[in-house]
Amino acid sequence: MRLDDCVKCSDFPCSDVNHNCYIVPNVEIQPEEVTMIMISEAAPLNPDNYYYATGNPLFQQTTVQAFNDADVQVGSIRELLDRGVYFTTAVKCGKTGYGIKAATVKECSHLLEQELNFFPNCQVFMLMGDVAIKAINYIAKRAGEGRPIPAGSTYKIRGKRYSFRGKRAFPSYLQAGPSFFIEKSKRRMIAEDIAAGLALHPNK
Repeated sequence: MRLDDCVKCSDFPCSDVNHNCYIVPNVEIQPEEVTMIMISEAAPLNPDNYYYATGNPLFQQTTVQAFNDADVQVGSIRELLDRGVYFTTAVKCGKTGYGIKAATVKECSHLLEQELNFFPNCQVFMLMGDVAIKAINYIAKRAGEGRPIPAGSTYKIRGKRYSFRGKRAFPSYLQAGPSFFIEKSKRRMIAEDIAAGLALHPNK
């Protein structure tokens, strides 16, 4: 199935993102085979950089490198999909400024929630960056659950045990985009978090 056929934004109410860059994952998948979901920040302004774009898109380059850093030798997003790892963004449109308003993250978390509902066998949620963490907290709050990830800098909260929907959740840093190559000090921590998640990932 393709989730872009099932998860749709109808009215695009958010004002601080570029609606022309709206993307829901447009790849053919078998949701029941997904056991790890990696959620990053927002769709790229250039759709050619998205995870599932043809060629060697930027999101693929940085994500594959992040997994390589964690001693997972793969060369493409397709190889990771075949291992049961699915990739998406918390915000489905491209951001227009440095940050994204809380109201936008909250609004788009409804789409993310719909998307996550298609994966009954997910065991691990990798939350790559503050936006992904906020989105998951919004979803949990609507469900009447406690906040899965506490407030605080990622440096202080990562490495502890958290759960979302009864499964493990790992707060980490953003791995998708050019900042991954620039902020080398975070690459080691991203690799550690991915390795910890993969240790619980049945299809690793």
